[in-house]
Amino acid sequence: MGDSLDLSTADLAALAFFLVAWLLHTFASDGKLVSRVSLTTAMNAQRQAWMRTMAEREIRIVDTAIMSGLQQGTAFFASSSLIAIGGCFALLGASDRVLEVLSDLPLGGAPSRAAFQIKVFGLVLILAFSFFKFGWAYRLFNYCTILIGAVPIPHGEASRNPVTETAVWRAAQMNMLAGKHFNSGLRGVFFSIGYLG
Repeated sequence: MGDSLDLSTADLAALAFFLVAWLLHTFASDGKLVSRVSLTTAMNAQRQAWMRTMAEREIRIVDTAIMSGLQQGTAFFASSSLIAIGGCFALLGASDRVLEVLSDLPLGGAPSRAAFQIKVFGLVLILAFSFFKFGWAYRLFNYCTILIGAVPIPHGEASRNPVTETAVWRAAQMNMLAGKHFNSGLRGVFFSIGYLG
């Protein structure tokens, strides 16, 4: 089977480097490798502040507009991932032509057909991962919108009651979780570009 795939040592080393880089970047982005505050952590604090501020507003048009923007951005990237997956399948269908073009380039030779198709399938897997992350983030942003609607309207009390505090906490947690999955999908898109190398 190894002969038919014809994957070189350089291909396997590049794949290993790619996977390690993705894993390390994920840990670094989540603040697990360094002790400083990551952008994700800072944004999560802002998400919590947003939900606390939202709870003090009677009219939440601003909050629903922000949620709409988050959902539209997520839907855009989910759609883009699907289009890219379709492009990969088109690339698989035109493997022979692509290999002809690659053999004409001064890149050190074209890979075998099986090796090329495995590499494209790897790209499909990365993009599918991103699509599912975006799809899940979209759903979580929908849930967050519902939770925002469930936060009680303030009625002039000086301090919020425990019911409101719990509702704010739930909405903030859902928003942070949606943001985490969106970031994972975006990371997949960015790394898919690196995978092309």
